[in-house]
Amino acid sequence: MPRQDPEPLYPAPLAYHNEDFLNSPDGRAFRILAEYQEPMTRFRRERVQDTVVFFGSARFRALDVASHELELLENTGSTKPAPPSEQPASKEEVARGEASAQQLKLAEAAVEMARYYEDARKLAGLISKWAMTLPGRRHRYVVTSGGGPGIMEAANRGAYEAGGKSIGLNIKLPFEQMPNPYITPDLNFEFHYFFMRKFWFAYLAKALIVFPGGFGTLDEMFELLTLAQTQKLAKKITVLIYGSDYWQKVINLEVLAEKGAIAMKDLELFQYADTPEEAFEKLKAALMEDLQHQQAGVERDAAAADGIPATPAPDAQSLLGPDIAKTR
Repeated sequence: MPRQDPEPLYPAPLAYHNEDFLNSPDGRAFRILAEYQEPMTRFRRERVQDTVVFFGSARFRALDVASHELELLENTGSTKPAPPSEQPASKEEVARGEASAQQLKLAEAAVEMARYYEDARKLAGLISKWAMTLPGRRHRYVVTSGGGPGIMEAANRGAYEAGGKSIGLNIKLPFEQMPNPYITPDLNFEFHYFFMRKFWFAYLAKALIVFPGGFGTLDEMFELLTLAQTQKLAKKITVLIYGSDYWQKVINLEVLAEKGAIAMKDLELFQYADTPEEAFEKLKAALMEDLQHQQAGVERDAAAADGIPATPAPDAQSLLGPDIAKTR
């Protein structure tokens, strides 16, 4: 029996339009590559050379000028509040004697975290104002956060209020969450892969400021300290741990050295700071040293015999930025 004529075929989708493929396990390599190349393209277009990264708690909302209450969020980066029983006591509940011991304790913590929010906001503003005075066509030491609420919002907000650019490196989570509104729109990112987000935190950073926080903050801090300890990055990253009273209660890094788990010299990988002004002065001193080191390299090339630089001509990465550090 003769076969029937086949139905007409429509053109197959182009591979890069095939969402079933791109979202499949077979397309994972392309998704990973996209989370490297797409941010790189935007950083180049926005002329971002390097960053100062802020880490800290995302669970507390700010004590804003228009509000007199703090609210504890359900989860890190979530927009949903925690249950009422886990919220800090309000002033009215305290006055009426209706607050539990746990709510009173959370209220004290909420006030403390509000102070850290304001400190992060002020410090980010100081950094941005100073960085905008630096010569050059590229943006130096751009304030960067994880893009969410809490300390992250404070950092982006301080940069925004100072008139500077700021970066938000958000992560897609299985619950509702939104980037904070103070991020520069063209520098607002969302990642699927935690490790690609970590890549952009580490490879652009010239400094890291660690405000009080939880698991995520600890994770990022120790990851950067490990890279510095093992000399995996061929650049110096200044690490400031902000809020010595908080952090020395949470972790005792000196014990690691006393027990031999780390070398005594590893304690020099970070410094403590307790005010925005102190943190800014320590940070500025370290970043000025970075600038002087770069200028010395330029002057060496300019002084080369017969006007021929001693080093090869810069590649596109060096010309266009961002300032990606080599790994060893």
